[in-house]
Amino acid sequence: MVKSNISDAQVPELIADMWAPLNEDQRVYLSSQFTLQNYKKNEVIHCEGETPTHLMCLLSGKVKIYKDGVGGRSQIIRMIRPVGYFGYAAAFAGKDYVTAAAAFEASTVCLIPMGAIRTLAAQNNDLAQFFLRQLSFDLTVADERTVNLTQKHIRGRLAESLLFLKESYGLEEDGSTLSIYLSREDLANLSNMTTSNAIRTLSQFATEKLITIDGRKIKIIEEEKLKKISKIG
Repeated sequence: MVKSNISDAQVPELIADMWAPLNEDQRVYLSSQFTLQNYKKNEVIHCEGETPTHLMCLLSGKVKIYKDGVGGRSQIIRMIRPVGYFGYAAAFAGKDYVTAAAAFEASTVCLIPMGAIRTLAAQNNDLAQFFLRQLSFDLTVADERTVNLTQKHIRGRLAESLLFLKESYGLEEDGSTLSIYLSREDLANLSNMTTSNAIRTLSQFATEKLITIDGRKIKIIEEEKLKKISKIG
């Protein structure tokens, strides 16, 4: 890890949703607590089984939250985009991490000690409500994905993942190419399937002219048809 090029003065604007509820004294306190770190592509940010010490906020880049399962297979649980908060749920629960986090690409993360977060949340009801909303949203998304990834067939799961990536990270300037380039293994891990199944199903989608593939670049051609495949599972 290296020191981030983002200046401390830029942070309040970047974390405006968390900064806004604070009074002036609380803002001064928070400004004295956070640090900024850069992570390289594929660098691990925290590991499963570690004791959480910081709330983390992704300021730039892309991060995956994942868990190693049976036979060494990974399952991507969540994808974090700027500005997204992570790494704090286990701390609030008083538990060690049950998942790991790693950077998909070069990423800048704001680290705030959990002790500081607890202090501010105890002083500021609006901030406490902010974190309650964040946790509730994450739980709702996790519940929905759990059902989808366990009940849908392979085609439905992969279609859902492609749509999920579009919703999370958007499209490039051409209006159809996903703005995130995943390896086939990562796409499989996001979709709860083997890499070979992901490759085969992507090829089927390309043959059906639902998408086009250029290396790791995926262009969505027939979004409505993908939505239908995702819906019927």
